Amino acid sequence: MFKNVLIAEDHQSLKISVDHTLKELGVLFTKYAYYCDDAVLELKDGIRKGRPFELMITDLSFEADGREQKLGHGNALIEAVRDLQPDIKILVFSAESNPTVVNGLFQKLAIDGYVCKGRRDSIDLKAAVENLYRGKQFVSDNFRASVRHKNAHDFTTYDTTVISQLAHGTLQKDIPAYLQQQGLKAASLSSVEKRLNQIKEALGFTKNEQLVAYCKDHKVI
Repeated sequence: MFKNVLIAEDHQSLKISVDHTLKELGVLFTKYAYYCDDAVLELKDGIRKGRPFELMITDLSFEADGREQKLGHGNALIEAVRDLQPDIKILVFSAESNPTVVNGLFQKLAIDGYVCKGRRDSIDLKAAVENLYRGKQFVSDNFRASVRHKNAHDFTTYDTTVISQLAHGTLQKDIPAYLQQQGLKAASLSSVEKRLNQIKEALGFTKNEQLVAYCKDHKVI
């Protein structure tokens, strides 16, 4: 099991919960940082002392409290940590449930595991640490369930045509003219707006940009 773990989390109650889970797993030494900048300093200190951290567990969101910070978000912390210590295992423990965001963490920042905060997160956290120690990636079950729910939407040809035009930079108000040229029904602006709103509501998005990114990531368009 990991012997040396860094926890970056700005809520003390959650830190205590994570710390308890790690002790149950037999982790010998844990260090805690409320701020991303402090986490980087702890990492540097561990490397300097010849006792580098083997695993970092971090949130994505860190609340601003007036203290000036160079790194204000978990993404920036992960990027900085990867530059300093490329071989460290990184587990994200966050309430983020957007598949596009989480997939980006694996693809762009090379994280090793993701646990979504929720009812059974302590069980998932324990399973995640065990999997990462064995060299396997981990994604919590409740997040997978969320992805399955979002993938349940059945995109029609009309849907993909409208979203593809948004992806190509066409203004929403100009899409009806394109639909009319293609001979598609429901080509009015109100129909386009209504359909986009229905899809976004079904998938849990609020902006067209989120919908476009999701459809690109999941090969819908």
